[in-house]
Amino acid sequence: MNVSDIKKEFPIFSNKVQNNDLVYLDSANSSQKPLVVVDRIYDFYTKEFSNVGRSVHYLAVAATNLYENTRSSVQRYINAKEKEEIVFTKGATEAINLVASSFGHKYLKEGDEVLITELEHHSNYVPWHYLRKSKGIKIEFAEINQDGEVTIDEIKKKITPKTKIIALTHLSNVTGAVLPIKEITQLAHSKDIPILVDGCQSAPHMKLDMQDLDCDFYAISCHKMYGPTGLGILYAKKKWLEDLPPYQGGGGMIGWVKKDDIGYGDLPNKYEAGTMATAQVIAFDESIKFIKKIGIDNIAKHEEELIQYGEEILKKNNSVKLIGNPKKRGAVLSFTIDGVHPHDVATILDEDGVAIRAGHHCCQVLHDKLDLTASARASVGVYNTKEDFDKLNLSINKCKKIFNLK
Repeated sequence: MNVSDIKKEFPIFSNKVQNNDLVYLDSANSSQKPLVVVDRIYDFYTKEFSNVGRSVHYLAVAATNLYENTRSSVQRYINAKEKEEIVFTKGATEAINLVASSFGHKYLKEGDEVLITELEHHSNYVPWHYLRKSKGIKIEFAEINQDGEVTIDEIKKKITPKTKIIALTHLSNVTGAVLPIKEITQLAHSKDIPILVDGCQSAPHMKLDMQDLDCDFYAISCHKMYGPTGLGILYAKKKWLEDLPPYQGGGGMIGWVKKDDIGYGDLPNKYEAGTMATAQVIAFDESIKFIKKIGIDNIAKHEEELIQYGEEILKKNNSVKLIGNPKKRGAVLSFTIDGVHPHDVATILDEDGVAIRAGHHCCQVLHDKLDLTASARASVGVYNTKEDFDKLNLSINKCKKIFNLK
């Protein structure tokens, strides 16, 4: 793959940041957008706009067909059995909240346990905490090992007869650890426990096959997949979507309404209340086409080489400490510099046009476990190169010089 040609498809890289070429190493936060996605949003609003699923005029029918075409594209991309198993949400956070609320409402009672991990983003912890407060459930944490991983043996150890659902990340946004989801799912299903996977960090970087993983729920964040903000995807097996109650009520999700009762709409409308993010959904089809044009295997290979290169450079840099040493690392390198707060690191790097993330990355439980208040994080996308890590390393050395570090 020719990264130089791919990078030209992203308008933002033609701009200067602090009078420097942009080195964007914050794709785990949100990826940049190719022009085809931006243009698709513009074209829809200026030439094709209408609400979906309500009117029968030409624009409404055309918009509805485009909207549903994206659902079919997502189904094929992740190899779901049916397109009705694809629910559009306003983000992966809402997708997880949907499952926690609906599953919790029907199946969880006081004393039941939800098993998550110490790696979880707040979006896969806080929704379960709400149920802890409202229903008296318990949250158990599978612990990380010294390499920042969660092993299947640790999951097995934490499962009890009271475990009603397992919710865990596919790829840690801090340590980069890739969890063995297929094996964990097999273990969970052997004990009749459903499993929800937070796929925010994995979806942009690896091939997804729901038939192979066999998980019950999978949450995706579209803005990390070169797509628009304000859009997420919940994959859920049809049996669960048929069984669970809706997350929200309103227009679009009903079948019929009487003064004394209502009936829910067909799948997946049952879970898509109100006016949906139509332009974003339609534009996300271009994101999928963009990824498929390059090839997810090519993207994965390219990013694996980048991360290995970045890892080698940072390990050789005195005062820099990488967080985690997983056997299989995704497109994330988190680190600290002795004596320098990560926010200061990010600010100094920004002066050179190097964009990274600094903070706890919405993973305070993990940072508490590691005895860190914050960390710096470099993460890659399809547009990054080895030269980006060279520039990162030079800026880190500048930062060290400012703080009189060797």
